[in-house]
Amino acid sequence: MRRIWAIFRKDLLIELRTKSAINSMLFFGVVTLLIFNFAIGSKDSLRPALPGVLWTAFAFAGTLGLNRMFASEKENHCIEGLLMIPADRGAIYLGKMLAGVVFMLLAEIAIFIFGLIFFNVTVWKEIPLLALTFLIGTLGFMAVGTLLSAIAVNTKLREVLLPLLLFPVILPILINAVEATGIILDGGDYGALKLPLSVMTVFTLVFGTIAWLLFEYVLED
Repeated sequence: MRRIWAIFRKDLLIELRTKSAINSMLFFGVVTLLIFNFAIGSKDSLRPALPGVLWTAFAFAGTLGLNRMFASEKENHCIEGLLMIPADRGAIYLGKMLAGVVFMLLAEIAIFIFGLIFFNVTVWKEIPLLALTFLIGTLGFMAVGTLLSAIAVNTKLREVLLPLLLFPVILPILINAVEATGIILDGGDYGALKLPLSVMTVFTLVFGTIAWLLFEYVLED
């Protein structure tokens, strides 16, 4: 547990000093919202489109964060230092993943607020359910993304390779996240939330377990 906290704290402190990942994630997410806002045009179509637009912005912003997850270690030749830590490789994976979850959630909060403003939507009672949906979706996204980021960092075209590997795998999570967000924002039958949230949770647990088991071999390669 201490090793996980040490990796998590290291990434958090580095990001607080540089703010490179957070700033790029926020900028890209807000620009995505603006483009969709002008593209949709009709006010009647704005609210139904918001769940898909939000998760598109979340996914692209999260991918930018993943591109930087191991890039700093690679650029500064620190990956060997990570491997020398006297701990299970799974601790490195969990520390990195949790730091990525925090960064992505912070970006999501800001993007969500801008989305409410741009799309003229008001939510109050829905916030707890939206927070749960965002949390599960983000955990699933980062569970897969952390492993694939470690794979892609050793390639010359990691910025291109990572999305190509990531999006086909996390598609079930994104689809169900959009569905759950739509149900919540529509204020419909909350009982219908059980299926998409359950699917997201199952995929997150399965992906997280597989990624945790495979991470040791990825770092060794």
